[in-house]
Parts: sequence; structure tokens; C-alpha cells
Amino acid sequence: MQNSLVKHWKKLGTTRKERDKFAEFLVEGFHLTEEALKKKDLVKSLIVREGVEVPAEWDVENVPQYSVTAAVSKEISETEHSQGIFAHCAQPEFSADEQQTWNTLLLVDAVQDPGNIGTMIRTAAASGIDAVILGKGSADPFNPKTVRSAQGSHFQIPVVKGELPEWVAQLKERGIPIFGTALLNATPVHEVESRNQFALIVGNEGSGVDPLLLKETDQNLVVPLYGPAESLNVAVATGILLYGLVSKS
Repeated sequence: MQNSLVKHWKKLGTTRKERDKFAEFLVEGFHLTEEALKKKDLVKSLIVREGVEVPAEWDVENVPQYSVTAAVSKEISETEHSQGIFAHCAQPEFSADEQQTWNTLLLVDAVQDPGNIGTMIRTAAASGIDAVILGKGSADPFNPKTVRSAQGSHFQIPVVKGELPEWVAQLKERGIPIFGTALLNATPVHEVESRNQFALIVGNEGSGVDPLLLKETDQNLVVPLYGPAESLNVAVATGILLYGLVSKS
């Protein structure tokens, strides 16, 4: 338990400071580990509890493996019933040239719940969005709860932490339409045509999108409420908006 590597794995699961400092994170369980291995350049090592077997079909020939005791596995696990297998991963990096190829983007303004962030990342990947940009005040995309909620989508779609005003300015320079989300002076999403290029900004359920960002949008959208509910969960609303905007062609 006092091994320095074990301490590092533990901190990757419990502190954002450690994840940010080393640009690493930990995933847990067979499904997430298998998804991580599809991006071999990101997996630094596998951590396997004694008695747990790595599936024969996994290509792990060049991936370092550590066998750990049940006590160590429990120490680094973030789940109640751990499957005893983990991947120690590097956080993906994306060059400026790569970012210039992203034509459909989800921009997230200060959404604080890790489960919602994970669901939004997963939904963005499912709807074919090119990238997710998380602004200040948003939950850490590499928080274990976020990673579990995203169900492997971190390895399928670029997820970047950034300054949303800077991103909005860059996207406007490229001629990409910017859609905000608001309750007032907003167009119902089903009245907007789908398209091959757009950026959608969503905000937290309490205060919504920063008014300074809304001033920069080309159009603001709303999901109509037909029943007595006062609002939608931000992740659910994001899914409706993305599928309303994304081109089917």
C-alpha cells in the first residue's frame, strides 16, 4: 500500500490535481479497459488483481502489466464491487491542426455534475459530433464518475478543456454557426434545419449559459416543454438539441 506507484494510482482516482499534473487518469472494469486498449498509445499499463485473467482476445503484448493484491485493488478502486482490472492512461492531446478539422462541437459552460458531463460526452459521440469542449466551472472530464458515465466515449471523441470565449471567437472566424441555449428569445430546436457545421453551447441547470457567451451566438435554441415539468436535465436537453442539429447526410 505504501508503494509509490500504488499511491499515484490512488491519487489519479481521487484528486483532480494529480490528474492535471501528470495528464493521466485511471479507468476501471473490463469494458472501459477494453475501450482504452483500442487506443494503445494512451494506455501506459494494465493493473490486474490476483486471480483475474486478461481476456485472451485482447492485444496486450506491448502493454506493461502489474499484478496486484486484493488489498491494493480495493485501495485504488472507485466502485463498490470492483472487477479487479484497471488501465492507467494518458490524457489525449490534440494539435491545433487537428482542432481545425472539427466542424461540429459541443461547448459546455460550467456544468458541474460529473455524471451529466459523462452522459453528454457519450451522447456527443453517439450523435457523431466531432469534439466536446469543457469550459471553466465544468466537472473534470477524467473524474472516475465522469469516465464511468461516458462508458468509453473518452476514447471515441476528443474531449478538451478550454476557454469558451476563445473557442467561440475561433469558430466564428471559421464561419461555423454558434447556437446558444436560452429560455427567452430562443427558437424551438425542431424549427431549425440540421447542418454539417455548428457549435452548440449548453450551460448548467441553475444559471444557464453565461450571458456574455449568448451575446456572441448566431441563434439561441430552446427545447419546448409540453408537460408540467419546469425544466429538463441538462444532459437530456443536450441530447435532444444535438440530434436536432446534426445533419443526417
